[in-house]
Formats: sequence, structure tokens, C-alpha cells
Amino acid sequence: MKHDAIERNLGLLAVLTALVISVAGLVEIVPLYFATETTTPAPGVMPYTAAELEGRDIYLREGCYNCHSQMVRPLLSETERYGHYSVAGESVYDHPFQFGSKRTGPDLARVGGRYTDAWQRIHLANPRDVVPESNMPGFPWLNKNVVDDSLTPRKMRALRFAGVPYSDEDVAGASEAVKGKTEMDVLVAYLQLLGKASRTWDAP
Repeated sequence: MKHDAIERNLGLLAVLTALVISVAGLVEIVPLYFATETTTPAPGVMPYTAAELEGRDIYLREGCYNCHSQMVRPLLSETERYGHYSVAGESVYDHPFQFGSKRTGPDLARVGGRYTDAWQRIHLANPRDVVPESNMPGFPWLNKNVVDDSLTPRKMRALRFAGVPYSDEDVAGASEAVKGKTEMDVLVAYLQLLGKASRTWDAP
């Protein structure tokens, strides 16, 4: 039988398996590039400001995504704790998105505005000063490191190429917007943004 011939020929089996996986992957992935819910920003979602963009880069550099997800699942236990479940339109300007699945610490998709800037600064420098049982490491060097403002316009231009609608004015004013700011300043700005748009939506 034909399937016997395929099973006995390792090379042919590998090629056909790769072909099936490729076609299945395309069928799943390609439609997402044209689906409105994945390409249109959710209400209130805007491109990151220069400070928020730099803060997101610090978030990535320090590996915050290793312990914190940014995706509220559509389950009652999650929406009661965190708020409105996550939607694809929240992440249209994220390259890459930060959904994640690991939760050593709480999900951060709705953390913006839940705590003051001062609380966030203390928590990031030494988490046990505000949460005694925390096992999160401290990041005190963020208060000392100053953002390299010369890189911010280049980041915005790269993201504009990827489809983020930054204007020429946004790019031109990017360096000035973060000039002299510490890495702590911009990381707090990023954290304080997370989930704010969702508070204008209907309750889940």
C-alpha cells in the first residue's frame, strides 16, 4: 500500500511531514494578517511614547517577561483579579508581544495606575520594602543608569517600518523626550501604561 512505502522511506516521510506542517501553519497564521481584530488597535490603544518605548526595552532587557505574563485569560478567576480579559488589538504595536505564560509573579497586563510611581520605584529597587514575602530580585541600578537618547529615534524609525504609525514629529522629538531620564523613569512610565485603555471598555 502507498502508506507503507511512505513509512519505509524515512526521507520521503520527513519531506511530507514538513509539507503538512507548513501548509497547516500557513492556514492558521496567514488569515491573522488580515483579521480586523488582530490588525486594528483596541479602543484607547496608542503607539508608545518615547519614554514608554524605552521603558519597554528595559523591561525586555532585564527579563521581566520571564516571571510576568501580560495576558489576562477569559476566565472568571482571572477577570475578577486582573480586570478585562486581553484582546489582540492591545498588542498591535508590540514587536514582539509580551503575552507569556510564566507567572512566578502576577500578570502585569492591567498593572498601570494600580500603584503610584513612588511605589513602583521602591518596589523595583527593593521589592521587599513594600512586599515582604516577595522573591523578586531588586533592580537598584535602574536609578543610576541614564537612557541613551541617541538611540530612541532609530528605534522609532525601525518600528515605523514595521507598521507603527510614528510621525516625523514623533521621531524628531524622541531624543529630547527621554533626555536625562533614568532607566527607572522610563520603566515606570511603561508599567503605568499597561492596561489603562482597557478600563474604558465594557466589563467582561
